[in-house]
Amino acid sequence: MITDPEGTVLALFAAFCRIGTCLMVLPGFSSARVAPQIRLFIAFAVSLGVLPVLWDVIYPKVQSAGYGYIGIVAGEALVGAMYGMIPRLFVLGLQFAGSAISMSIGFNAPGGADILEDTSENQLTNMISFAGLMLLFVMDFHHTVLRALVDSYGLMPLGVFPDAQKMLISLTDTLGATFYLMLRLASPFIIFGLMFNFSVGLINKLAPQIPIYFISLPYLIIGGLFLLYFGIAALVSQFASQFAVIFLG
Repeated sequence: MITDPEGTVLALFAAFCRIGTCLMVLPGFSSARVAPQIRLFIAFAVSLGVLPVLWDVIYPKVQSAGYGYIGIVAGEALVGAMYGMIPRLFVLGLQFAGSAISMSIGFNAPGGADILEDTSENQLTNMISFAGLMLLFVMDFHHTVLRALVDSYGLMPLGVFPDAQKMLISLTDTLGATFYLMLRLASPFIIFGLMFNFSVGLINKLAPQIPIYFISLPYLIIGGLFLLYFGIAALVSQFASQFAVIFLG
């Protein structure tokens, strides 16, 4: 029996602010292909499931908050956004790597409909980013994020406004680690593109009368796709395996 309905609702909303904001920007859940109502129901269901576990942590804070409850809501939203932005930056890094791979192998086809968002994206980048995100879901990355959210109440207690400097440091560290990882994953294709274009430029200097661009472009695309055929499994598997290292590190 609920003895304090008002306090229960306030505690539920406080939990919803941290979890709902995280799911709002979390890769996959924040996709344009997922209806906003579905995202809302998922966030509400997860908040209901988490509240009994964290009842002794959340309820005493909101019960005596008074007007400070507004500050609690703002702080919880910032914490949830930070925990959701770290995986989102990680997935955006794979899209960056896919774009770099597409340009390196000359696969510059007109952009089509993005699988995840309402933007125009290259087909090769679409395939790589969707494969990486699907593998993350297979490896239950969302469970890792939700577990980190529950543990975050010990690191960033309810009622204490989060330190903006620490949050920015976490995001910049994620950006740095993601950039180096994606550069490593895309490096074979970048090196292949540089070597191929250097060779083509040298041949063009030796025989300028030959339209070398129109002759070389099909070989560049075929060679890049051939390299992608043998390397895409290792690319997406290394991407997915490094998520826990970057997110929890």
